[in-house]
Formats: sequence, structure tokens, C-alpha cells
Amino acid sequence: MKSVGITIYGCEKDEADVFNELSPRFGVIPIITSFAVSKTNVRLAHGNQCISVGHKSEISESILLALKESGVKYISTRSIGCNHIDISAAKSMGIAVGNVAYSPDSVADYTLMLMLMAIRNAKSIVSHAERYDFRLGHVRGKELRDMTVGVLGTGQIGKAVIDRLRGFGCHVLAHDRNQETAAEYVPLHELLQKSDILTLHVPLSADTFHMIGHEQIQAMKQGAFLINTARGGLVDTDALIKALEKGKLGGAALDVLEGEEGLFYFDCTQKPIDNQFLLRLQEMPNVIITPHTAYYTGRALRDTVENTILNCLDFERRTSFEQVEHSHPVWGLLRGT
Repeated sequence: MKSVGITIYGCEKDEADVFNELSPRFGVIPIITSFAVSKTNVRLAHGNQCISVGHKSEISESILLALKESGVKYISTRSIGCNHIDISAAKSMGIAVGNVAYSPDSVADYTLMLMLMAIRNAKSIVSHAERYDFRLGHVRGKELRDMTVGVLGTGQIGKAVIDRLRGFGCHVLAHDRNQETAAEYVPLHELLQKSDILTLHVPLSADTFHMIGHEQIQAMKQGAFLINTARGGLVDTDALIKALEKGKLGGAALDVLEGEEGLFYFDCTQKPIDNQFLLRLQEMPNVIITPHTAYYTGRALRDTVENTILNCLDFERRTSFEQVEHSHPVWGLLRGT
């Protein structure tokens, strides 16, 4: 079998180890760099139709043009979301883009952890204990079995969250355009009005940007909690902060945040933070912020690497088949096209 070359950008050491381990099994020759793809290093893709990128860097129209000029025809992003890639520009240039599926359990487990931390006031408890203040807070925690949880988005991760919630005995509602899992689906306005906890599991797109804004937050139950392990742009953060300040919401747990780029995944202990959303939210005792880490497990890593390789091999096979088909037009007739 002919070896296939794949250029892998923005690859961390543990990712590189798995790529180097799995690539020989699939007949793949990886070219690996820790640097994000840029116009200065697209030369690393020369001779390879397929590249892989991480979700931490933006793939702009100018970078896509440089990739096209280097012969790239397919980009596999090592993430479920593709909002960091200019999809419309890629399409216009004839560059296909694919995402990967990985274990939904990583994000689902983390989502449940954030829910429990939020409703049990974990941030205040831990911060006080670290200062040797072991008094109980004046606000008692809540139990999941007494609550209604609204799951917005029931893809693989949303479904896995629902499966876990059933074990806690709480009432679960769901909303999604595609009602493909066993759940009690309701209209969005009803989901907002009835949920004590709202958890988000939809991709970020032009249609879902700020889908939880001032109007939606005002429709939520008094004292409800918001959990977001999907994408920061789903939430109008300014509206969220105002609702938290006025006591409309009981708290929030956010693994993603608007403007997280350039902050999350970096050591910012010695640099000024210019994201005013982050600064204000961090001050609030009922808000938990974590740095887009819900997906970060060993199992998800292996799934991501293997499915990236399979994506690229599938594209190579389809491209080769189309080339052969075009050189033998009778095949198309036999297949009824």
C-alpha cells in the first residue's frame, strides 16, 4: 500500500507521540510541527494533500490561500467544532474541511462535575478552605435530584450528559432541531423557563452565536445556573454578567469564554489580562472558570489522532477513486451515474 503523507500543525508532545505510534499501522508518514499553521510554514505541507490542525489557532482566508498554493486539498481539524476555520473561504478555494469525533465521555463527565460544583458552591468552599476558613457558608447547596436540567443540543455529548443525569434522578428536558435521542424534547422557550440548570452542547456558527442573550437569560428561572462546555460565543457574556450581578442567575460554570484566544492555554501569571469579561467573572464567588479543558483526556486524545488519520486516508481514497473514474468514464455508466 502506498504511504500517505500528512502534515500535522500545532501538535503538542503527547499528540505527537500518539501520531508517531499509530501512523505506521495505517501506512502514514507524518510531518509534525508544534507551530500553528501560518503563511511562513505552509511549505511543510508541500507534496501532501492533507493536513491536520488544532482548534487553538485561527485559519484565515490568507492562510487558506497559501495552503491551496502548496497543494493542500483537505484539512482535518482535531476538534468537533470548526469555527476557527474560515469555512466559506475554504469552500470557495476547493479545500474540504473535516472534523473528528472523539469520546463524548470526556466532556460529559466534566459537564456533570461543573454542575455539581456550581450547585454546591464549590468555588467559595475551596477558596475559603485554602485560607483555613472552615466555616459553613450561609447558603446551602442543592441536590440534583430536586432539579430540572435543560440540555440544549443532543448530539453525542448532549446525549452522554443526559445518560449521566438519569443516574441522579433529576428531571431532564432537551431541545434540538434533530430529536434523535431518547429525551423529553420541548421548545426552547419552555426549556429556558423550566430549567434550574441549563447546559449548552451545540456547535458555534453564525446561527448559534449569542443564542443565549439578554432575552433568553431573562426567560430563565430565577436563580438558575448556566453551564457551558461548548463554545464561548454561544453566550452573550455581557448579558450573562449583568444577570449574575442582579441575582437573576444563581451562578455559572464556564469551560469556554468569549475572547479566550490568547489567554487559555497560556501562562498569564506575569502578563496583564485585557479581557474584561474574564476579570469580572473571576471576581464572582458563584462563577467557575476553567480553561477549555473538558475534552482533555487520554482517551479523547487517542480517538482524535486515530480519527484524524482515518479522515485523511478516506479523503485520499475518494480522491484516487474519482481520478480513476474520470480516466475510465465507462465506470460511471456502470455505476448508473
